[in-house]
Amino acid sequence: MIRAVALDDEILALKIIENYAEKIENLSLEKVFNIQSDAQRYLNKYPVDLIFLDIEMPAKNGLDFYKNISQNTKVIFTTAYSEYAVDAFNINAVDYLLKPFSFERFKAAVEKVKVVSENDGAYSLSIRADYKLHKIHFNDIRLIEGLDDYIQIHLKNTAKITARSSMKSILEKLPAKDFIRVHRSYIVPVKDIKTIVNKNIHIEGFIIPIGETYKDDVMKIVNG
Repeated sequence: MIRAVALDDEILALKIIENYAEKIENLSLEKVFNIQSDAQRYLNKYPVDLIFLDIEMPAKNGLDFYKNISQNTKVIFTTAYSEYAVDAFNINAVDYLLKPFSFERFKAAVEKVKVVSENDGAYSLSIRADYKLHKIHFNDIRLIEGLDDYIQIHLKNTAKITARSSMKSILEKLPAKDFIRVHRSYIVPVKDIKTIVNKNIHIEGFIIPIGETYKDDVMKIVNG
């Protein structure tokens, strides 16, 4: 199910989006807004997959509004102005609907979201932390460390994300061929297991112990 919201300063435009959305399976239009601050408060609190967003609005340009959304949500711009199309696609808009748009055109845009979401799911995971929904690409994960009821996901850009989760739960969200648990407190990318010294894996400045329970699985990787 795609959870969506819509923001447009024109009530009629929102009514059209509501009407179209009702006809599409697996699309749930949770809320519509004609005031930007109301939409911003909602997005700060609730995760959504998609926003239908007008561009020329009284308070702030829709392009700027989207750039400042803290969570990782997809966007379909709905506007009467064609001149913003290049800028919209430069910030990875899924589609750009010129008003007035037909139901068929609206449906085609939503279908694109479904395809993009499926492809994203193959290469990334979404996790909630610090009141935000984070999308993390698997290739950006350096290692995952367990801390009681929390995990820390160490990323290759030196940042780390702390989230409430068990190691078992996070491991189930990772592709089994690409990640392995090497200790009750550590999960690492398989491709990064290159150097083992005194039962420790060395990964970019980290020294990670190999647990006795996981030793055989790690050695299978090392030995090819």
